[in-house]
Amino acid sequence: MLNAAIQPPEIMPSILGPEVPLQRVADIPEISSLDVRELFPDIPREIYLEGRDLSSVWRATEEALAGVDMEMIKPGDTVNLLCSEHGFSILGGEPYVEMLRTIKDTVQSRTGCKNIRLRFCTGGGLTEAREMIPYFKLDEYFEGRVKGTGPFDRGVPIETEIGTLYGLARVYDADWFIHAHYDDPREVYFHRLIYRSLKAFTMSYARLETRSVYHMNFGNRSSNIVPRAIFDSPFVQEKYAFTCFLMTSPAGIIDIGADNDLYRLNRRLTVNTLKSFGKLMRLFAEIDECIVVLDAGRWPWYLHAGGLTSGNLFKAPTDYLDLEVGSSRKRITSNLNPAVKALVVNYAWREAFVGLALSFPTIVAGSTLAKGLSKRISKYATIAENLEEAMEYAYGIAKTQKAIVFDGSYGSINLTPALGEFLLEKAPEVNRRVEEELLPMWLKQRGIDPEQI
Repeated sequence: MLNAAIQPPEIMPSILGPEVPLQRVADIPEISSLDVRELFPDIPREIYLEGRDLSSVWRATEEALAGVDMEMIKPGDTVNLLCSEHGFSILGGEPYVEMLRTIKDTVQSRTGCKNIRLRFCTGGGLTEAREMIPYFKLDEYFEGRVKGTGPFDRGVPIETEIGTLYGLARVYDADWFIHAHYDDPREVYFHRLIYRSLKAFTMSYARLETRSVYHMNFGNRSSNIVPRAIFDSPFVQEKYAFTCFLMTSPAGIIDIGADNDLYRLNRRLTVNTLKSFGKLMRLFAEIDECIVVLDAGRWPWYLHAGGLTSGNLFKAPTDYLDLEVGSSRKRITSNLNPAVKALVVNYAWREAFVGLALSFPTIVAGSTLAKGLSKRISKYATIAENLEEAMEYAYGIAKTQKAIVFDGSYGSINLTPALGEFLLEKAPEVNRRVEEELLPMWLKQRGIDPEQI
C-alpha cells in the first residue's frame, strides 16, 4: 500500500554543498511513500524515527551501558570519546548526538571521571568537524573539550602483527578511549561486512598512509586484516575501554549495543545488518530500471532511502554480502548498476560525484544548485530550470516512470507509484530467497551458525 510522501530529515547547511533547496523532492505531487514493513514485515521495529523526543535513545543507551565494565576508568584519568562524521547524517544526527551525550554522562556518574573529551574524527579535511560541532552544540555539552581530527593530522606509530601502522595522535592521547560508532550499511561493496565494527580503526582513527593501505592496497575482503591488526595491538588494547554502537534497521534506530568485547558486539551487529538490511539490499538489486533522485546532505553515495544508502543501488545488482564474489577494487565507476537510467540532483555534496555524472545521464534541478556543485559535474549534466522540469526531463530520457528518492529517510521510501508497485510485487520472492538461501549462506561465510541466532 502506497501512502503520501513522508517529510525527510532537514538538510544541514554546509560549505561542502550548494545552497539548501527551498523545495524537497517529497513536496512534488508524483512522489508517494512505501513503508518498509509493507515489503518485509519482519524488519525490526524502531525505538526512534523522528521528532524531538530522544528519551528512547538515552534509555536504550543507559540500559546498554549498564552491562559494561568501566572499573578501569579512575576519577583522575583522561578519556577520549571517539565519534565519526557519518553518524551525524543518520536521521538528522540527533540520535547519534544523544547516544554520545548519554555515554559522557554515564561514564562521569559511574567513575567520577570528569575529563571526558570528544574526538570528532573525519575521513578527510576538518570542515565537517568545524561545521557539525557548533551545529549540534557538542562544544557546549562537552564544556569545550571537543577537538576534530583527520587523516592528515599528526600520527602515532602502532606496532602490529603486520608491521608499523599509524594512528592519529589526537585519538590516542588519553588514558582510555571509547569507540562510539554506528552500523548503517555504507560501503558494503568495500568492507563486505567483515568485522564492520572495526572499520573505524583505519577509516576514522588512522593517518592517511594507513587509511590508504586499507582502502587502496588490499582487496575488499583481505583489507579487513588492517583494522583488526590495529585494534589487537598492545598499544590500542592498553587504552581501550569499551564500544557503544547506534543500531539501525530500515525502520529507524532499533537499539544501542555496548560491550567491552568488541568481537562479541561485532557478531551481534553483523547478524542485525544481515537480517535487517539484507532483504532490502536484494530487493534493490531486482530493480530493472529507475531514476535515482538525490536530495540529502552528504556525498551522493551515502544518502539514505528506507535506511539504505544510495551506494547500495549504484553498485547493484552484485551481491557483495556473498563473500564468494570477488573484489570491486577496480575503478569505482567501472561496474555501476545499468538499471539506473538517469540521475536527478536536488541536493548533495559536491565531492565523489563526477564519476556518477560521467556514468549516468544527470539532470541538476536549477542553476543555483549547479553553481554550488563542481564545474566538472555541470560540464556533463543537463541544468534544468527547476525540480519539476528536471523530473520531467529525466522521465523522458530514462523512458521509465520508476523513481526513487534518497533523501535521508528511514521507515519509508519516497518513490513514484510505478516503482512502489514494482517493489511490492518483487518482495515476496526476495523474502523467500533470502530466508531460505542467502541469509544462511551469508552467516556461514562469516563463521556464524544460522541455527544459533
